[in-house]
Amino acid sequence: MMIVMTPGASEAEIEAVRAKLETTGVHVAVMPGELTTAIGAIGDPEGVRQLSLEGMAGVDRVVPISRPYKLASSELSHHEPSVFDIGGRTVGGGSTFALIAGPCTVETREQTLGVARAVKAAGASMLRGGAFKPRTSPFAFSGLGVEGLKILAEAREETGLPVVTELLNGQHADAIAEYADVVQIGARNMQNYALLEVAGKLGKPVLLKRGLSSSLDELLMAADYILKEGTEEVMLCERGIRTFETATRFTLDLGAVPWLKLHTHLPVIVDPSHAAGDRRLVQPMSAAAAAVGADGIIVEVHEDPEAALCDGPQALWASDFPQYVADVSAHAKLLGRVLA
Repeated sequence: MMIVMTPGASEAEIEAVRAKLETTGVHVAVMPGELTTAIGAIGDPEGVRQLSLEGMAGVDRVVPISRPYKLASSELSHHEPSVFDIGGRTVGGGSTFALIAGPCTVETREQTLGVARAVKAAGASMLRGGAFKPRTSPFAFSGLGVEGLKILAEAREETGLPVVTELLNGQHADAIAEYADVVQIGARNMQNYALLEVAGKLGKPVLLKRGLSSSLDELLMAADYILKEGTEEVMLCERGIRTFETATRFTLDLGAVPWLKLHTHLPVIVDPSHAAGDRRLVQPMSAAAAAVGADGIIVEVHEDPEAALCDGPQALWASDFPQYVADVSAHAKLLGRVLA
């Protein structure tokens, strides 16, 4: 349920409603707005109805939330898109386009710093890089761990780019919180609900990737697991899903972008690298994502993809990255967006 307060409701009236809701055991989220405050009550709707909140001072109306996802729903945020400031970069809101770029995996200090300098010079908004990597084979390179995080932090210090890196295991949470600016939850962990709750408690923005075979409703309900822990800055990421088609690594669901824009207030990022699996397809898929209304792109870049330890075939050459940025930003400008 959503309780909409009157424009003149006092702090005491808002607190009284919040306290009464908590007696039913529901999750309560107070959301101040420009004109009025809304209070979300996530849990047993019948228990909330029995409180007769409409008669309380400062309450305008009580509105049922019909969708299974509550905190991520645009119903709960008055249809206003969320806008985040991440290290001085604006994400969401419809006027900016975030370009998150960097190596799939931190391999060496020299490799990571080299890519960081290249993407910074070309106009990237943030630096991506994996310190802990989930691999299909247990014998594949799985990252440098904490040493990789320290290298990413050094790259941030030099370039000023906020760092996006993946939380793979709750045991790594403290280290990720210390070094990362944005916590990434990978596709394989989208429904690892215990890990989502850990991420939500870190107090950092979260980039949540859609699962390989997950519906959009499931993606938004996964976002609710993070949001309910107090982290309001959640970005959704469409990265391709498994279908019958084998021509590309995954099938990029571009229709997910406008659908999500209709149903959630959260920013939507697209990952063309993992969807394509082939660097020759990354630029056109990126341009399409920008043109269809995505709030940004996360893309893999390497100085020498042919020597990369992870996902080399889909990584862009750092030397080609400036032209890539020019092409994608031109498509983003069609919708009035500029690079964040």
